Amino acid sequence: MSVVRLPKDRAESAAVSGSGMDRVIERRRFPKPAIIGGIVAIVLAAALLFWWLAPRAGTQSVAAERLSIATVTRGTFDDYIPLRTRVEPLLTVFIDAIEGGRVEEVLVEDGANLAKGQPIAVLSNAELQLSTLARQTEVEQQINNMRSQELALAQTRVTNQRNVIEAELAMIKARRQYELEAPLARKGFVAGRQFADTGDQLSYEQRRVAVLRQGQATDDRLLRSQLAQQRASTGVLEAGLQLARANLEALKLRAPVAGQLSGFSIQVGQSMQRGERIGQIDSPGRNKLRAGVDEYYLGRVAVGQKATIENAGKAQQARVTKIFPQVQNGQFQIELQFLTAEPAGLQRGQTVQARLTLGDPAPAVLLPNGAFYNDTGGAWVFVVAPDGSRAMKRTVRLGRRNTDTIEVLDGLTAGERVITSPYTGFADKDALDLTGKES
Repeated sequence: MSVVRLPKDRAESAAVSGSGMDRVIERRRFPKPAIIGGIVAIVLAAALLFWWLAPRAGTQSVAAERLSIATVTRGTFDDYIPLRTRVEPLLTVFIDAIEGGRVEEVLVEDGANLAKGQPIAVLSNAELQLSTLARQTEVEQQINNMRSQELALAQTRVTNQRNVIEAELAMIKARRQYELEAPLARKGFVAGRQFADTGDQLSYEQRRVAVLRQGQATDDRLLRSQLAQQRASTGVLEAGLQLARANLEALKLRAPVAGQLSGFSIQVGQSMQRGERIGQIDSPGRNKLRAGVDEYYLGRVAVGQKATIENAGKAQQARVTKIFPQVQNGQFQIELQFLTAEPAGLQRGQTVQARLTLGDPAPAVLLPNGAFYNDTGGAWVFVVAPDGSRAMKRTVRLGRRNTDTIEVLDGLTAGERVITSPYTGFADKDALDLTGKES
């Protein structure tokens, strides 16, 4: 067998051509500028998405179901405020122990209806009784001495009057004697010396009468002054005597007025101090109402305003009779009295609902009342956008308010929706992003 040898170059070409059946594929690459541009686009898109989703300055995301959203409406505003009143007696008289002592007897029980002057208890005070009796004896002695002095002064006046009368009588006799002797003396039937003595006697009696009358007038002035002083002193002493007797009588405690006794809890054997409170008497069947009002209404409540009292399903009319402007714990106190017959069965301390009318009903734009008012003071609110996705802070001007609605003066129109729940946690924000469903 013969072998055919191929040429060397042909063998090499044959080897190369066999290997050419596996071709090398070159890898395609994006241009560098395109890669950079894509990265930049991705970064910008991410930044834009972050900016869109991230909270903005002054903005906060809030779940809508946490909020109460109300619609502004147009209607009639009823200007009133609700009151929670407490029944109190119209007239209360306190009973104090005028004099201290030991309780010897209790004559009535707490809650009893008393008549004026009815005894309620008896006290004893041995020291007071002895001192009062001593004082009474002393006063009576002084009064007796005064009356003795008055009697002496009266006797002096009588003596002076008697002396004047006697002197006048002697003067009359002397004048009569002088008139009888005068014509006889002129005819010589009466001696001149005797007639001169008669004239001298008449002159003496006349001067004596004048002196006695002058003295009587002076004594009368002094006696009148002394008697007036004596009577005044006697009056003072008698008043002291009455006071001493009243001190003893004060140990018997009596009802100063008619009414129902309350707060009366003394016991036999108990020691009472002077001036100690032992109870009070309330006017029967006559009551008043006392209520606390928010200080916001201090300038709007006036004496004479009407209120409707609701009790046992019936309405009664009352009016404000007294205002106590002192503010305590954010409230001031008022008193009301019924204009008609009081409801039957009212008890002291009972709570009664009332509505105090502050003004006449008037048409207005109304916003439902809510806790937001405490956070904003009515100066601004969060208004919800029509699509419900956002709420923006808006300045408003609100007027009167009651428990249900607030009068809108400016800043809101009917149909707009407002967040009325508390603004706690986002009161410092300018806008809210609302998520979820509204409540």
